Amino acid sequence: MDLLDWHRGRLSSRRLAVLVRHLPRDSALAREVHGDAAEWGVTDYLLATAVDQLAEANWMFATVNQDEDAEPLEYPTPLPRPGTGNDTGTGTGDFGATGGADAPQDGTATPGPAELARFFS
Repeated sequence: MDLLDWHRGRLSSRRLAVLVRHLPRDSALAREVHGDAAEWGVTDYLLATAVDQLAEANWMFATVNQDEDAEPLEYPTPLPRPGTGNDTGTGTGDFGATGGADAPQDGTATPGPAELARFFS
């Protein structure tokens, strides 16, 4: 497909928009627009959330069952996620949203970390 066909009048604007909208997740355009978040799907966010929840549960179990005189254990650090500014979660259940005001409203957007955190809360 030659994109110059749009300029030459052989490719309609609608067809070009459909082609761009359905580019693969790992396309150069998606990486340029969304950065590292383009490579993360729903499964990746769910897995990162599950790992964070498991680490937090293990921390709670170890904290409750340690000796009273022992030093407190360090709270687990959430896995880094793309699109959160500093690429780390907060540990409080809200990991920042990847979608914003510019996220598609047609139901095709993948849920952000905040939505996933609310799902598991």
